[in-house]
Amino acid sequence: MSSWIVAPILIPALTAPLLLLTRRAPNLQRRTSLAAVALLLVASIGVFMLATDGVVRSYRLGDWPAPFGIVLVLDRLSATMVLLTAVLASAVAIYASNGWDEKGHHFHPILQFQLMGINGAFLTGDVFNLFVFFEVMLIASYGLLLHGGGPRRLGAGFQYVAINLIGSTLFLFAVGLIYGVTGTLNMADLAGKVAQVPAADAALLRTGALLLFLVFAIKAALVPLHWWLPTAYAAAPAPSAALFAIMTKVGAYSIIRVFTLVFGPDAGFAANIAAPWIMPAALATLAIGAVGVLASRVLVDLVCFAIVWSMGSLLVAVALFDVTGLTAALYYTLHSTLIGAALFLLSDLIARRRGRWRDDLEPSPVMAQAPLMGALFFLAAIAMSGLPPLSGFIGKIMILDATRPSGAVGWIWAVVLATSLVVILGFSRAGTTLFWKSEAVAGEPEPMPQPARAMPVMAAAALVAGTVLLSLWAGPVTRHLEATARQLVDPRAYVEAVLGAPPQAQLSEPQP
Repeated sequence: MSSWIVAPILIPALTAPLLLLTRRAPNLQRRTSLAAVALLLVASIGVFMLATDGVVRSYRLGDWPAPFGIVLVLDRLSATMVLLTAVLASAVAIYASNGWDEKGHHFHPILQFQLMGINGAFLTGDVFNLFVFFEVMLIASYGLLLHGGGPRRLGAGFQYVAINLIGSTLFLFAVGLIYGVTGTLNMADLAGKVAQVPAADAALLRTGALLLFLVFAIKAALVPLHWWLPTAYAAAPAPSAALFAIMTKVGAYSIIRVFTLVFGPDAGFAANIAAPWIMPAALATLAIGAVGVLASRVLVDLVCFAIVWSMGSLLVAVALFDVTGLTAALYYTLHSTLIGAALFLLSDLIARRRGRWRDDLEPSPVMAQAPLMGALFFLAAIAMSGLPPLSGFIGKIMILDATRPSGAVGWIWAVVLATSLVVILGFSRAGTTLFWKSEAVAGEPEPMPQPARAMPVMAAAALVAGTVLLSLWAGPVTRHLEATARQLVDPRAYVEAVLGAPPQAQLSEPQP
């Protein structure tokens, strides 16, 4: 059954070149892409069910033994993230297949390459291959960002590529430093060897670890490394931006994975090296994101800053690096990914129904399907801002509860609650302007109603429904995520699954 682990990477990897061969038959290409995404969803459900027994499984490509060969690892965390990616990809593919994919060339092949990179990042057990899959994501996301063309997207794409190339360069420096002092990049092998690094090499090890954290913080849009996200995501086509909602979570996932498995409490001179930096940066991210939400005058900009704000909330919980904090962080990851993607799709649906006003936050005549759009936006807004009874409220309560033992609990609660109020005000103002002030423009002709296409609306509604399901099934979901968090803070099973040796033999005490 371990061979199933490679399926979430193999399916999009094989589909992408096949789609390039069908570029002259767009309908066939579209149907093939949708079928591949459906197959990916089935495979992701399969590997998720496989991981629910709590056993960590590895797949050695070419049957080379670890740590010398490439290894993929399936545990509760990677299985959960792969399933989340497949669910999001299904909604994005359906939405894009109703017109957006016709605005440029090769949308579906690039989408498949993007899915390969994302799933590879979640499943790889090697730091260097994490870098490789990061680069696959970068190249594919650049293509998705530019889909449809235009000077705005070209400018945003240049900034996006520039900051990510800097991140890639820093990633290589980090990989070189860590390999130089440990002789390995396999994460399970590193879990034992970083503790054995002699004192003379401790500075190099810590530098490599902090460079890795810097790279992951860029991906996670952690302040002050967040500035690229509002520009890039706002310029991207709606389905691309919706898929990008999982991209910031790849950064958060990498922080969780590397800094619990490799640089956790048993890492000797580099033990818990990232923890002191995450909390203050996360609180600053909350503040900047909330101010951006309130200051936005365009709906898609508001959504972009809401994504930044949600990453601050998520990383507040990650910074605790304990079972309670990681459980809250993982629940909030599921919630914020689905609702962030839904808001990007809703922004596009609303803009298409408002004529020349598009998604500007100013009064306009009544849009087509205003009651339906208003209801979906209302649900998405209360979920994102953390109002009861939806998953945003549950996730926020979990985060606040997890921070109670912290010595800075007063500051944390003050920032989280104050910024939540600001975000509520920002979404309230946007909803009021879009749906309640519609009749304030007298004498203006109504926008032309868009052709009735049910599938894009259903795709956005399905993502909104995800937050409802997370609320209704909060108990079972939380229990699964708590088991996931316990697996993360105790890496012995991971090490044993990859190296095939008793974990006690691999996780040794630090050398004096």
